[in-house]
Amino acid sequence: MAEPLLFSPLQIRGVTLKNRVVIAPMHQYSAVEGYPTDWHLMNVGRYAAGGAGLVFVESTKVERRGCGTVGDTGLWHDDFIPHYKRLADFIRQHGAVPAIQLGHSGRKARRFRPWEGGRPLTLQPEVKDWEAWELVAPSAEAANDIDPIPRALSIDEIKEVIEHWGQAAARVDAAGFDVLEIHAAHGYLIHQFLSPFANRRNDEYGGSEENRMRFATEVVRAIRRVWPEEKPLFMRLSVEDDAGWGPEQSAALARIVKPLGVDVIDCSSGGMRGAPVVDTGPITYGYQVPYADKVKHDGDILTMAVGLIVHPDHAEEILQQGKADLIAIAREALYNPNWPMDAARKLGVANPFDTVPPPQRYWLEKRDSSVADFTPSTYRD
Repeated sequence: MAEPLLFSPLQIRGVTLKNRVVIAPMHQYSAVEGYPTDWHLMNVGRYAAGGAGLVFVESTKVERRGCGTVGDTGLWHDDFIPHYKRLADFIRQHGAVPAIQLGHSGRKARRFRPWEGGRPLTLQPEVKDWEAWELVAPSAEAANDIDPIPRALSIDEIKEVIEHWGQAAARVDAAGFDVLEIHAAHGYLIHQFLSPFANRRNDEYGGSEENRMRFATEVVRAIRRVWPEEKPLFMRLSVEDDAGWGPEQSAALARIVKPLGVDVIDCSSGGMRGAPVVDTGPITYGYQVPYADKVKHDGDILTMAVGLIVHPDHAEEILQQGKADLIAIAREALYNPNWPMDAARKLGVANPFDTVPPPQRYWLEKRDSSVADFTPSTYRD
């Protein structure tokens, strides 16, 4: 019997993933002054040890103004590098490829953490640079009725922010990550430039679709100038944002950024008016998979599907039907960090425990061989 596609290797540029299971970048809002902590080491470590082929560190901000909360991670100066090298080395040590997402919150910066309400942040004693933590955006347009109005970036400032992306990418490389993703989704800064709902400029960065894409393409160029040729570059898009940016525009952008050096489009949705977007139907298993399918075929590029993909047979079906090339697991990995190992067993992979490190593999294989008719807990409702 052929091995499932989910557990077949995939080579992108000079990097080979041992399987197609990706742990998506998930904000932890637990950094201290931008620095990752032991929480982050534990968080990414459990996913690497759980058998995933590719493990992402959460959206890490390219400049101080880009932080969404006091707990956002950052890479805006070189002092951060060794702290991220620790994460990259640990992921690699336990069998996965280390990856990181770079982002900038733009007008969605300076907020309380989601579990604190997510509203605009009020002056806090632990924030020593309140005035410097400025809300900036393509235009002086607030995200909603309760958010402060951001300041529109000047042309010169836009160029500086683009350089900050390139500088952060060089630090990602220095920290030892093998895959980098540009966060251009969910209503954050790059998405704000892409969207006619948020971008009301009438210069070279606004107005036409081509102009609104300019910031994103220049970020790609800035990153590829420093990001090694052999290392893959991903881009996350809100393929449908219900605010004027949709699948046709996303596929068009994919066709533009592919020759610039983007290898994979990570296909999500929403974030401009809210999330999730449900134009593909009700919020159910794999509700965003049609976006990955559309961009893959119309954009002629590898895609990653994400969004309520929780069952191994469903993940395998998506790949078999050619709707995506990678499967990203997010909150389901929070629920079951060993999802890849569990999926390998359920899909009939010959040696399912080979997905995990020896300290786990030894005991699990021993139990399987010594207990008759044993059923793991995840097999029962």
